[in-house]
Order: sequence, then C-alpha cells, then structure tokens
Amino acid sequence: MGKIVQIIGPVVDIEFEAGHLPAIYNALRITADAPAATTAERGVGAPAKPDRGAGAPGVKIDVVVEVEQHLGENRVRAVAMKPTDGLQRGMKAIDLGEPISVPVGPETLGRVLNVLGEPVDFPDRPVKSKERWPIHRAPPTLEDQSTDLKMFETGIKVIDLLEPYLQGGKIGLFGGAGVGKTVIIMELIHNIALKHGGVSVFGGVGERTREGNDLWLEFQESGVIDINDPSKSRAALVYGQMTEPPGARLRVGLSALTVAEYFRDAEGKDVLLFIDNIFRFTQAGSEVSALLGRMPSAVGYQPTLLTEMGELQERITSTKKGSITSVQAIYVPADDYTDPAPATTFAHLDATTNLSRAISELGIYPAVDPLASTSRILDPRIIGDEHYEVARQVKQILQRYKDLQDIIAILGIDELS
Repeated sequence: MGKIVQIIGPVVDIEFEAGHLPAIYNALRITADAPAATTAERGVGAPAKPDRGAGAPGVKIDVVVEVEQHLGENRVRAVAMKPTDGLQRGMKAIDLGEPISVPVGPETLGRVLNVLGEPVDFPDRPVKSKERWPIHRAPPTLEDQSTDLKMFETGIKVIDLLEPYLQGGKIGLFGGAGVGKTVIIMELIHNIALKHGGVSVFGGVGERTREGNDLWLEFQESGVIDINDPSKSRAALVYGQMTEPPGARLRVGLSALTVAEYFRDAEGKDVLLFIDNIFRFTQAGSEVSALLGRMPSAVGYQPTLLTEMGELQERITSTKKGSITSVQAIYVPADDYTDPAPATTFAHLDATTNLSRAISELGIYPAVDPLASTSRILDPRIIGDEHYEVARQVKQILQRYKDLQDIIAILGIDELS
C-alpha cells in the first residue's frame, strides 16, 4: 500500500515503505469515495445530483496507473490510464502485483473494450472470460517462430496479385480520409473469417471517437459483429481514442495485440490485427516521455522510440501454431516520409498498400494505387514464376498507361496518332 505525494496531470508520484517498491510496469489501483457536493458547489436549492465525470463530487474514484520509473528507494512515478480528476495527495494506492491485464478468449469477440479490458459498448455487461493475460509479454522465441514465407490470401485481387501480404507480416496502409480504408478493413475481416476461419482484432489507437463509433455500427450492419449473439461475431474491438490520457493511448495497442495473441497461441488461428493509427502510438509515447522528464530526441520524439516500436512489432509474427498478420494505418505528418515516427515504422513493414484519392474519385474501389504499393514477397522464389511474371506484366501495362496520361495532358489526345 502506497500513498500519493504528487499529481502532475496524468503523472502520479506514489510513496511506498522502503523495500516494498512495485516493479516497473506493475499496475496500481487508486480507489476512493469522492466527497458529496457541498451546497456552495451545487448551488442553493439545487438537488444533490452528482456530475457524470470521474472525480466529480459524489462519484467514486477508480483509477489504474502503471509504474514507469523508480525515484529513489521508496517512490515511484506512474502514468494514469484514466483521467486523474479528483485525485488528491494522501490517497491510497494498492500494488496489484502484476502488469495491466485484459480478458482474452472467444468472449471478447463482438465486444468493444478499453485499454484495461473493461467493456465500453455495454458497461453493465462485463466480459466473462476464463483467462486474463498481461499486456506486457515477451515475443515468441526463435524456436517457436515459423520460418516459412507464405502468402496471406486476402481475396482482394489487386492486393493478392500485385502486393501480396506475408502471413504473419506487417502491412502499412496509407491513405487520407474518405478513400476507403474502412471498406478494405471490412472486406479483409469478412474474407479471413470466410476463407481462413480466422478472427480479427481492431485496435483504435488515438483516433477520433466518432470514427470508432461509425466502425462499430458498420461492423454490425455488415454482420461482422452480432451484439445479440457474440458467438457469431468475428471481430473484437479495443479502443483508446483521442479523448483518453496519453498512457491509455500508448498501451491500447498492446492490449489489442494481447487479445490477438490468445487466438494465435492458445487456439492456433490465423488472426488479422488492425492498428489505426500507428502514428498516434508514437505520439502518445512522446507525450508520456515528456511527462516523465526524459530528454527528447530527434524532432522532439522520445529517446525510446525504437525500443517502444520494436516491443510492439516483434510480437506480431507467425508461429508454428498460428499467425498474426497486422495491417497498420500510417499517418505521415506533413507528408514527410523522413520524419522519425513513420521512418521507424517502415523498418518493420513487409508490404505497403497505398490508397489513392484520384482512383477513388473514379469510383474504383478498393482505391489501391498498384504502382505506389510494394511487397517484400513479390519474388518468384516465394510466390512462383507464373504469379511473378503476371504481376510484372500488369505493372508494365499500368506504367505505360500512366506515361500516356502524362503525354495526353501535355500534347492533347489528337497528337497521339
């Protein structure tokens, strides 16, 4: 048991007895009954009605924080996973003795969870899973990893032919708003359920709450999620949106990955993991790093950028039991591909899918730009000679068409003859 000695926004310093310091990444729970609102606070004659916000008068405080630093022999610095409104110095913090854990298993399908594994869709219906796994886990060992390079068949012809995905690989999805990212995501989820008997996990990292809600409703309309019968659902959603504290946005990607790891490791399934947006993961890490007082690195990013990205990406791989194939939406700040955030992500990618606004305006969906998209396994030794030759010839024709478009734009169509 410790007590709060300092609160700076989402960062909380907690003091423990000497020799009882919790380990780094351990979860601490701070609970307290907030005092009832006084007459002065609610106004004379106003009913004693609590506000909706956590920490408001009359609302119970229940905040989970994660230990990030040891300060001396009896003090830790932790980052909150929920707003710290209402926390006060002197409040008690209980060491849970383990990292943050989330429910895993088929019970998570069809549900929307937060970084702590709590239900967001129906708060009065907790996820009754048999197991909880910690979000900080070691990647599969070398002997457990599969060395076979297999193509992951998506059922989307332009992807399978021209930029095939690697099973257990990481794919970057580039595209602005309204070019059909959600359409591709839903088609991939539908196809993996139909063809591979697999499941999908969607990690919403630091994106708009409205987009998360729209996706949940679209999943219900398309039958990917059945809120009345979760056993028919083929996807789980884990959200840590823009409104969440930076600690939650930093860890929600790990929570989604942990849910996906269960299906790969315990059930031997092929899992599709979506992360939208991987840039927000880096951004949240930058905020947390500054709050913890670390010296910033290039362009103001955290000095631990490579480590944090590696810890997430190295867990996404194929094992001898199953695989996690990850599709990650990537926002490129100011279209600068040399920025450390996207540049660090590129080092881990096996394929890229670029969505083009020009193609979507022609009404062609999915609006994949085949000449701008790439794949590491577009190699005759992996996909076979016939596939490789057909893909090469298709790209040749498309490139010729693009060259002709440029000529027409300059000279006019009459000059072609």
